[in-house]
Amino acid sequence: MKTMQRLEWVNQTIITEFILLGFGEVRDLQILLFVVFLTVYIMTMAGNLIILTLVVTDQHLHTPMYFFLGNLSCLETCYSSTILPRLLASFITENQSVSVWGCIVQFWAFGFLAATECYLLAAMSYDRYVAICQPLHYSVLMNFKLCLQLVAGSWFGGFVINSILLIFMAQLTFCGHNVIEHFFCDFIPMTKLTCSDAHQVELLSTVLSSLCTLPPFVLTITSYVYIITTVLGIPSTAGRQKAFSTCSSHLIVVTIFYGTLIIVYLLPDTTELRELNKGFSVFYTILTPLVNPYIYSLRNKEVKMALGRAIRKWANYFTL
Repeated sequence: MKTMQRLEWVNQTIITEFILLGFGEVRDLQILLFVVFLTVYIMTMAGNLIILTLVVTDQHLHTPMYFFLGNLSCLETCYSSTILPRLLASFITENQSVSVWGCIVQFWAFGFLAATECYLLAAMSYDRYVAICQPLHYSVLMNFKLCLQLVAGSWFGGFVINSILLIFMAQLTFCGHNVIEHFFCDFIPMTKLTCSDAHQVELLSTVLSSLCTLPPFVLTITSYVYIITTVLGIPSTAGRQKAFSTCSSHLIVVTIFYGTLIIVYLLPDTTELRELNKGFSVFYTILTPLVNPYIYSLRNKEVKMALGRAIRKWANYFTL
């Protein structure tokens, strides 16, 4: 009898959609936030699509470094599109509801792309390590086969790891309270609303998040330590300053990306951190895809030259 009552209670309170509050706590700034995030999205898409187009069409950029950067730009285009369009639509329509399965799928897509970026940034740091620290062996070590394996492994690793988590999350039942105090469907806010035992899926998430962030982060930092050590040994002051400026900007971006991911997904879930998680999430979901094409690519001499060639080519085409 008690079992039947329990089942009836569950059936009555099972929820089919979540309410994403987004940035509802600052309702007076909704229009301003819409303009800011729309501008960020346009700049993110423009920067990454320009890089992707140049890498594909310009033969001068058919090198290992730009092969990685092209994949990063493709990833960032998809990454931004899993979060920002839904957020922008909510500012206009004020419709903050999303189906439970829609929420799970958004989290899977975000997790898949974030994990892939972790591995891809590590592969890129290894490429730069070989180029700067072992330049004579670069063409042999960073051959096309290895580059393809590193990129394919990054995408495949991110896909498999988050698909495993998706299978476990699909077994959760959500009931009662359905409000998520976040601007996208993230793991921790979602599991707080489940009436199933979430201990196993939370443990699995911690293990998988560790595999996605810690090894790539250690490899990336180690690579840049060797790179900076080599750069400091460059005799030319101008060359040393230029190389150090480039490496330091790369290091700052990857540290912010990995650091905020580690804070949100690996540190204990405390009340203080929970209040800061939305702010940290802005860094790795919105700001990183925006700055990556400008930090990694658009400042490069080769990319500027390729962009100039593309502009002249299109100008000649339209003047014919």
